[in-house]
Amino acid sequence: VHRRTAAVRSWNSPALPRLSGAGEAPRLFDRATGETNQIPADQPVQLYVCGITPYDATHLGHAATYLAFDTFNRVVRDAGLDVRYVQNVTDVDDPLLERANATGVDWRELAESQIELFRNDMQHLRVIPPTQYMGVVESIDDIAAACAALIEEGFAYWVDSPDSKPDLYFDISAAERKTPWTLGQESGLGRDTMLTLSAERGGDPDRPGKKDPLDPLLWRAARTGEPAWESSIGRGRPGWHIECSAIGLRHLTSPITLNGGGSDLLFPHHEMSAAHSAALTGTDWSQRYAHAGMVAFHGVKMSKSLGNLVLVSRLVADGVDPQVIRLALLTQHYRADWEWTDSMLNATTTKLQAWREWAATTVGHDEGVLAELRNVLADDLNTPAAVALIDRQVELTIPPSTATLAAIDALLGIDLVAAS
Repeated sequence: VHRRTAAVRSWNSPALPRLSGAGEAPRLFDRATGETNQIPADQPVQLYVCGITPYDATHLGHAATYLAFDTFNRVVRDAGLDVRYVQNVTDVDDPLLERANATGVDWRELAESQIELFRNDMQHLRVIPPTQYMGVVESIDDIAAACAALIEEGFAYWVDSPDSKPDLYFDISAAERKTPWTLGQESGLGRDTMLTLSAERGGDPDRPGKKDPLDPLLWRAARTGEPAWESSIGRGRPGWHIECSAIGLRHLTSPITLNGGGSDLLFPHHEMSAAHSAALTGTDWSQRYAHAGMVAFHGVKMSKSLGNLVLVSRLVADGVDPQVIRLALLTQHYRADWEWTDSMLNATTTKLQAWREWAATTVGHDEGVLAELRNVLADDLNTPAAVALIDRQVELTIPPSTATLAAIDALLGIDLVAAS
């Protein structure tokens, strides 16, 4: 199978206005400890956010996740911290292959078309691109090398398969004995719940021959009709969790500052990729973990499998201003589960128009909104409070300064100057 040799192209970055002074490093809720603590202000920020599997991209659940970590990115940059941000794209995986087979489209064409759609959506939403945007396809060698290292150190074993050469699995009991990682340290879930979620989210707890039903797949041996690559551990393709470990460790140094993603990645994905990373390095993968809440539509969590998706690209094609979509997402706290409704779109369209009319009354003095915005966003990225702050200024008809408009652009990603 063709192996891409360069990083996946990302997208163009929005212009970020320079603000006077600097904000403080944000205090962020850590899912692993349940505590809110401040990002270290004396070291560069290393951020890893799990990316899309490129089919049905980008629905509003995706958009909410990447906007959450875009807000984090903006706030830590405003605090004067250097940021190295890595995001992957799972451009070969079972759900992608299943969709390609069902639609009769080559899986590579499907992946490339959806990655391009995602790029356009992120650019429309004014999301700052990652420093490194890496697909699985161009990371095969790194992933295979990580698997080989796990075999060498006693963290992996082979399981016979009736229709292929053996598949490689991760030994979670070995990881618990020999690394800082323990099962459940991030999720806090009980074993029964873990087994249920593993079955629902790409695992195979009922597979015969595994040492533990929760042991995750590292390397799937080549099957007829499936993409496969030659590697140091045989012909095949990667499992899901090891891709993020290998890509993350290739471009960042553990322990990183923050590992992020949607809350549906808490288990097994983040838990198992952290286990792989600990086994490969002997250290914890991340200092903290943050998860964006789930977005529902018509009473049910928005998901590809159910098809109840509201796509950013479709909204934009229908004439919705992308800044309306961004502002609507900012009205929800990143950790909250919430439901999208058409009335939200209408209300936010009205809100943004009011903001733009207010922006057109610009005066020269700074009335202190920048400091207030910095304060609320440093408090666990409290974007609803930030939006409410601007709403109050608009309602009181207090003309904004150029500094206020620059702050709204730099910190919230809403450019009122271009539209005013």
